[in-house]
Amino acid sequence: MSKTGKYKKGFTIIEVVLVLAVAGLIFLMVFVALPALQRNQRDTQRRQDYGDLSSAISGYMASNGKLPSKSTTLAANKYINEKGEDPNKNEYVITVCEATGSSNAKCGKSDTDVNFAVKEGDPKVTGETGKGNQVYVVTRADCSGTNANSSAAPKYVNSGRAFAIYGYMESTGTYCQASS
Repeated sequence: MSKTGKYKKGFTIIEVVLVLAVAGLIFLMVFVALPALQRNQRDTQRRQDYGDLSSAISGYMASNGKLPSKSTTLAANKYINEKGEDPNKNEYVITVCEATGSSNAKCGKSDTDVNFAVKEGDPKVTGETGKGNQVYVVTRADCSGTNANSSAAPKYVNSGRAFAIYGYMESTGTYCQASS
């Protein structure tokens, strides 16, 4: 008896299931990792935009001998990037505030009280209906305070040359960058 011709060539069910399982894992990793990677890229762009704003504010201070006041309007397309847009294509809304004590500040032309330690100072909640495009330039402040989600927040310092940039990040909630 010859064994040739008795077995058919092809894949076993176990081999097919194993290949499908590996393909499924790869597919799952791509769709889980991709949104996180995109979020991190947008946050990196925001940090760069806030750094550009910080440099522009330092230039403003060098040209004018003082920091911008609460009544100063800062056009995003002049101070952040050419279009003045965040990574989600929403125009940045820049509000100048003056720290008045602890984590409180007076903001904008309306002199609104903002407490950065609680939700009312959250750049995601304020701005254009929570689009995350609100950026605060807080004069007489550094980033030694904390807010409701334990991130750094602007805090009053007794220095007329100090300022902090406070804005939204998708991965951490908020971000504070002090002047150097």
